[in-house]
Amino acid sequence: MTSRVVLSHQTRYQYDRPVFLGRQTVRLCPVPQVRSAVQNYALDVSPEGADVVWRQDAYGNRVAEIRVPERVTRFDVSVSMDVDLRARRDGMVGAEAPVCAAYRDVDAAGAQVSRFVEAWRPAGAEGTSEAVAELNRAVAERLTYQRRLEPGVWAPEETLERASGSCRDSAWLLVTVLRHLGFSARFVSGYLIQPDKAGGLDCDLHAWAEAWIPGEGWIGFDTTSGLVVAQHHIPLAVAGRPEEAAPVSGLLDRCRATFDVTMRATPFASAGNVPELAMIGKTGVMRSHEAL
Repeated sequence: MTSRVVLSHQTRYQYDRPVFLGRQTVRLCPVPQVRSAVQNYALDVSPEGADVVWRQDAYGNRVAEIRVPERVTRFDVSVSMDVDLRARRDGMVGAEAPVCAAYRDVDAAGAQVSRFVEAWRPAGAEGTSEAVAELNRAVAERLTYQRRLEPGVWAPEETLERASGSCRDSAWLLVTVLRHLGFSARFVSGYLIQPDKAGGLDCDLHAWAEAWIPGEGWIGFDTTSGLVVAQHHIPLAVAGRPEEAAPVSGLLDRCRATFDVTMRATPFASAGNVPELAMIGKTGVMRSHEAL
């Protein structure tokens, strides 16, 4: 697969009547550990009167807070970036253990989760990436992948009872099990770019888990494939809980809302004049030298 791609992602929300939007939080900027692989990043929001303020959240994510002063019937968020997919090292080798309490916080385990944890406690006690990789493969084999478009994440107990789930359901299950085993673990949302059946590239929003491995740092584990996360995973947000890593979240007036999402990854050589990506849109544009 080509090592350098241009990624574009547009989400359009449509409302059945004019509504006031509450503050919208957009978490679609690559996390610090991978920003060296990203160039010409641009975020564009519509309507044009929207106010965009960038900040860093409690987990170190770069997030955009969007405020729209007038009533609207639509809200658009578009992202473009040039990404180098050559091998990289995301873990922070030799760094100190994370102090964020949210990465070790666990809910009470139900019967299914308790049995799963106890079955893996001896292996988990080793605290190595190999032990977690084996656990990750077990989660992938235990569950049937289910594409779910409705919002929300199933509780780990429900995921095990159903023996199926979306990427976010299985990732949250692994995070929960890891914490019960004594690991610091966090939920990750991001992009996954991989070859499609037609010989092109496929890009999707995806979710996976990360575990802190002493001496190795944060290591990602994809519960859908059962593999260790590689350079084709582009993390956008890390968090203690799934709802804190949602790509877009916020409140709005009561209405009937629909949304449409389009994502595309194009080889750099056929993407045209890539530097112009930094100039997309008139409102809410973030250029790479300003925020990455």
